[in-house]
Amino acid sequence: MSQTLYSRSMDTRATKSVGAIPLGIGFYSSADASRLLKVPARSINRWMKGYSYRQDDRRHDIPPLWIPQLPLLDDQLELGFRDLIELRFVKAFVDAGLGLRTIRYCLDYARSLTNEDRPFSTRRFRTDGKTMFLESARLVEAAELLDLKTRQYVLPQIIDRTFRDLDIDDDIVARWRPLDGKQSIVLDPTRAFGQPIAAAFGVPTATLRDAVEAEGSAEAAARLFELPVSVVRDAVLFENRLEAA
Repeated sequence: MSQTLYSRSMDTRATKSVGAIPLGIGFYSSADASRLLKVPARSINRWMKGYSYRQDDRRHDIPPLWIPQLPLLDDQLELGFRDLIELRFVKAFVDAGLGLRTIRYCLDYARSLTNEDRPFSTRRFRTDGKTMFLESARLVEAAELLDLKTRQYVLPQIIDRTFRDLDIDDDIVARWRPLDGKQSIVLDPTRAFGQPIAAAFGVPTATLRDAVEAEGSAEAAARLFELPVSVVRDAVLFENRLEAA
């Protein structure tokens, strides 16, 4: 039986933290985010907790890209849904070859324009993201500015592609449809603490995958939960992709 993406975090820490989790913002450990985003947990912790290094006998402290929606619990990183989506954009830009310094400057500039601590997950960034990057480029050192100039033509494609499976309500990203943008599977911070679920039915995808393994077939699991077989198969496909990450 597979264990849900969400349950490991909640099983080990829920008794201490669930009462303190504001409703409607989601709940993810760095391990959860790592599996969902296909980013090493070490990178997520560095981006969200900051880090230090020594150079020329001097200590340099690098702050987090932003403060997470949830406080640290026993020094363990806990993220909200907006954090998850912002990190998804950070990964997309890093994968495109942009340096963290460039991304950090763009974040700061975008915050000033959107009045949002997490500007990447806003409608404004969807429409003006390339401009925000280029306007913030004047603050970036020459080497990284060259990096940005060589990639400015791919920025609109990166932004458009990353928004393609996101739903926006009231100018803010409200849901993520992580299975190739299909409507069947969703992460919604207002439901099940943001864990992946069958969108129309609310059953966690990992629960459906476990049911298939226990019952022997997608058809039997579908009868058990009174769901369409296609939804069960999508849930299994999604969970298998997570396991393969």
